[in-house]
Amino acid sequence: MKKLTFTLLFTLIFTGITLAQSESDASKYTMTKFQMFYNSGQPDSIFNLFSPESKTALPLDKTKAFLTHLKNNFGLIKQTHFVNYQDQFAVYKTDMEKETILLSLRTAPNKAITGVYAKPYEVPQVQKPNTTKMQLPFKGEWTVFWGGDTKEQNYHVVAKMQKNAFDMIITNAEGKSYKTDGKKNEDYYAFGQNLTAPCDAEVVFAVDGVKDNTPGVMNTLLTLGNTVLLKTQNNEYILFAHFKQGTVKVKQGEKVKTGQLLGQCGNSGNSSEAHLHFHIQDVEDFNQATGIKCFFDKVKVNGVVKSDYSPVKGDKISIPLK
Repeated sequence: MKKLTFTLLFTLIFTGITLAQSESDASKYTMTKFQMFYNSGQPDSIFNLFSPESKTALPLDKTKAFLTHLKNNFGLIKQTHFVNYQDQFAVYKTDMEKETILLSLRTAPNKAITGVYAKPYEVPQVQKPNTTKMQLPFKGEWTVFWGGDTKEQNYHVVAKMQKNAFDMIITNAEGKSYKTDGKKNEDYYAFGQNLTAPCDAEVVFAVDGVKDNTPGVMNTLLTLGNTVLLKTQNNEYILFAHFKQGTVKVKQGEKVKTGQLLGQCGNSGNSSEAHLHFHIQDVEDFNQATGIKCFFDKVKVNGVVKSDYSPVKGDKISIPLK
């Protein structure tokens, strides 16, 4: 794929705009004009669409250089398809003569261009769900602190291997995860709770010996802390991180059954308080792995039993009573 040397053309803040997820008239007008002037070789006319601030930020010579680069590498615009709005930019899947790119324009209410950038188009990947049936790896009710598909729900989404990860804690009726002042690990409801195998699997590796942190102080050197990695019969890899030191009960090569004790929840590794980090990935090597979206077979969610459910931030989850 060709590189877009001038990927970011310019970005100017334009306040007071609230955009819906359907294409606005202003965006449609601007993109139509941009495509017409671009294909007819009129960079000056595109430059004249810029707001005064944009013309200062990106003079005509730089505008021409960007457009020339775009045309030399990708050719003319064949068609555009509006995708959505991201950070006030109207994003268009743009079919060029040589390749498809994403072209994004930000438009003021007066239809002046206040921002534009281009980047390669990547085919959206379908989220792969787990093929192995999973049950929750603990007893009692836990709260999902991070979980879901958006950055607001789940800060893990930016990392390829753990983009579908969960961080789970235990909270009281007031939503607090600890009693007293929270200065000791033992103050946290999750600390020392049993963690169990969510399915039949083989232990790929087990780490036990990393000391638990003082709450609020994280170990950035040994980020996973005490860890167990399981491999299912369907070649899915399940990672448990942050076990309590000295509690991991399984060893490499051991076969475990659903519900078998793996260890206890702790606060080791890159962890600020006792919690379970849990995710599924497609290969053993963390550097090569892609996260697999985890659906649990049966789970009680905020008091309601659901099947094939992937929890999200804020859910209170438990294994349903039989």
